[in-house]
Amino acid sequence: MDLVDLIVEKRFLGQEFLTWLWWKSEERGGSIELPGQGDILVIFEKHMLLEFGEGEASEKLICSGLQSELQEARTGLTMGKKLEQARIRLAQNEHEWNVTLTATLMEFRSVRLPKTEGTEQGSNNPEELEGMVLERIFLFEELVRLINDLFRIFLAIRVGEQWRGEVLKIKTWIDHTRIAHTET
Repeated sequence: MDLVDLIVEKRFLGQEFLTWLWWKSEERGGSIELPGQGDILVIFEKHMLLEFGEGEASEKLICSGLQSELQEARTGLTMGKKLEQARIRLAQNEHEWNVTLTATLMEFRSVRLPKTEGTEQGSNNPEELEGMVLERIFLFEELVRLINDLFRIFLAIRVGEQWRGEVLKIKTWIDHTRIAHTET
């Protein structure tokens, strides 16, 4: 089996992760606990891409709008579409990141790092520029660490006995939000 076949075969993990993360973020109003680190804010916003089928028979559904307007994406989940890409806002302590995360390759797109004093002021001083670059690298590494920590939590649940119960909770969440939307 070559790398491309392996990626295609395992892409469901990233799709399940994004769906689980979306549900988890709404379970406590955007707050997710990272063991040993406290709560972080995880908000799905503005843009989602769902896919259904394979090859030429695949369909794509692009949903955009505010978090409360992503009802079409929830409806897509009930129809068997898989969450392939999402725009996510993460916040921890005084830092806030925005990233579009793709499921298949766990690829980071359109990353917006937190604003810092160094990036706001700008400088021509070589030492200050170096410090600013190192700070940006650190902030990007922090984003990667946060996503990895969330993925690690997901994997522990996914391979454990809790997964069946977690899937039932996710299905209930999808059905509840869909029903709540049709009643309004």
